[in-house]
Amino acid sequence: MKKGKKYTEVAKLVEKNKAYSKEEAIALVKQTTTTKFDSSVEVALRLNLDTKKADQQLRGAIVLPNGTGKQSKVLVIAKGEQAKIAKEAGADYVGDVDMIEKIEKENWFDFDTMIATPDMMPLLGKIGKLLGPKGLMPNPKTGTVTMDVKKVVEEVKKGRVEYRTDTYGNVAALIGKVSFTDEMLLENLKAFVALIIKTKPSVVKGEYIKNISIASTMGPGIKIDKNSFDK
Repeated sequence: MKKGKKYTEVAKLVEKNKAYSKEEAIALVKQTTTTKFDSSVEVALRLNLDTKKADQQLRGAIVLPNGTGKQSKVLVIAKGEQAKIAKEAGADYVGDVDMIEKIEKENWFDFDTMIATPDMMPLLGKIGKLLGPKGLMPNPKTGTVTMDVKKVVEEVKKGRVEYRTDTYGNVAALIGKVSFTDEMLLENLKAFVALIIKTKPSVVKGEYIKNISIASTMGPGIKIDKNSFDK
């Protein structure tokens, strides 16, 4: 894929092998945005993990101090009282069998996060093949299988991001928009990195974080000096 002229121009602002301080990196991510729209900013960490081992797979969620700047659409699969609570909490869609059938028959995916009460999981198992590959299957590890639907709906609306390691031990997350102030992006970045440090599996020996970088949508990656975070 040929990179556009704009990308080539902004990429010159980033020194190839330099690791920037987190403050410099945030300032640079704003200068290197190439889109006309308000780009998202994403952080990526390469971790020294063997994800073939279950105890070295990280998965969870965090409510970022300043949200993500993205309005997430929430679907709650619940019945009765829990369904009522979900609606009141601000869920965009609430249902049970009807919603599951809609996904199955119409290939409907007009939502970003699915939350379900535990009793609904056997029903959701039927469409696991559809939800799994899209990363939409509710999971107790990320708090999306819960009896406290109110709390999770509110968190998602505030700017909750889920993360999980890929096959190579990388973890990535959205930490805001280019339009955020440097301070807002910095706070979100620090909160996410601190969480990843805190959830380090005890079996990991030696260097845990190999690399940290941030980038805006379609912008170049900017390496951050790992030592610029308080360990």
